[in-house]
Formats: sequence, C-alpha cells, structure tokens
Amino acid sequence: MLAALAGALVLAAAARAEMAAEEVRRIPAPEATQGVAADATHVYAVANSTIAKYDKATGQRVAVWSGDRATFPHLNSCSVILAELVCASSNFPQIPMASTVEVFDPAKMVHLRSIPLGRGHGSLTWVERRNGFWWACFANYDGRGGEPGRDHRFTTLVKYDDAWREMASWRFPDTVLERFAPTSSSGGAFGPDGRLYVSGHDRREVYVLELPAQGEVLVHLATIAAPIPGQAIAWDPADPRLLWGINRAERAMVAAQVPALPAAGDRP
Repeated sequence: MLAALAGALVLAAAARAEMAAEEVRRIPAPEATQGVAADATHVYAVANSTIAKYDKATGQRVAVWSGDRATFPHLNSCSVILAELVCASSNFPQIPMASTVEVFDPAKMVHLRSIPLGRGHGSLTWVERRNGFWWACFANYDGRGGEPGRDHRFTTLVKYDDAWREMASWRFPDTVLERFAPTSSSGGAFGPDGRLYVSGHDRREVYVLELPAQGEVLVHLATIAAPIPGQAIAWDPADPRLLWGINRAERAMVAAQVPALPAAGDRP
C-alpha cells in the first residue's frame, strides 16, 4: 500500500515538473501535413490522400502513394504494425462522422485493404497495436467537423479485438481535454515504457497517460514540452526514446529525444 502510494506521488511530481523533449533531427517533407510513421529504416510523411516514404539515413524520398481524394479524403495518421502500414482515416470535415482503417504494404507502397468502422464514437485519428489488441482514438470537435451535441470532451479511446469488436472504452481526463480544446487528439502511440503518449492538434506538448486501475477515465501522468506542434506521432523502433512528429507549417518531420519518466514502482 505504502509502496503504491509512493509510486503515485513520484508520478504526480513528474507531472508537475518541467519536462521537455529535445529536437535532434528534421527531414523536410512537403507531405508532412497530418503526421508521421516510422520503421527501422524509413519514415513516412502522411497527408490527406498521400503517403511519402523517406530513407532515414539519407533523408531522401524513395516512394510515394497517392489515393483518390473522394475515397481517401482525410488520412489522419499511420503506424507500422506487424510489417504493415496501418492508417486511421475519416471523412472529416463531413458529418455524420465515419471512419475506416486503411492498410498498406510499406515495402511496395500499395493499398491492401480497408476496414470500415462506420459511425459511432467520432472521427478516427490514430490506431495502435498492443498486447494483442487494437487501440483506436476517436476525435470530437467543438466547431468544424463536429456533430451537434458533441464537443472535444467526447474524445474517446476504444479497445478492439482482432475482429474489430469493441471491448472497452475510456475518456480523457479534464487536464488533457482542456489542452485539446477546441479540437482533439491527433496522435497517440504506446511508448517503450508501456505508457500512452498522446498529442493534440497544435500545442507543442505530449501527454503521458495510462489506463486506470478502476473507472473509465485515463490517468494523466505528465505533460512533456516538445518541438512538435501537435498532429500524429510515432516512436522510432531503432531508438526507444526517439519520438517522431511533424511541423506542419514548416513541412518537416521532426525527431525529438523524450526524457524517461520515473518508474511507477508497484503502482497497479
């Protein structure tokens, strides 16, 4: 009991402390308007209907996929998962909001399949894979692209099984939602420490979260200042503390070294 309390106090102190990620590299990419994905040798700049593949060693673009804008109006983010490029897609800013998961072959840069998720929680902005399950974030907005009666506070994290059947869902804590406002979460990725690192739409911040032991509200552990003004993010598998993001205004993919949080002790 005391050890668990001590672990919680350490994390609370970390959340209050000034933590910052340091930019260590950037790669110019005109397609860097929605987000970035990364594997061992390449990074992928994501735009609404385009994905561009860049060699990490040289920074040179080596391949591009471009889709029909009517079919792919708004790719929000991509992640390299199980040797595939798995992307969150929506019909933003149209309403009612509808979402799909779009899957690509990152070696050949071709589209493989679509997984329609339909309407429900909001606009799909990012997808992750962890512990044998799919994790998906659905954004909601105060203004453009939002549905009547729902605002940024309805942003939701959903857990799915392999058949994309919903298993559980969580809402974001008020301390993070107030930073999202009036938009939502644009990026998210589980870090090497098992915690969930989430970005908003435009603030230069990354929010560190974990699942609650009880209840349905995610636990806010820390906020990290970052040289990444929102949008989708991705961990570099070749460096466990290197987080990629984009600078949309400067059309660049940005890599930042993220400080490690204190261990949680035996916090459940």
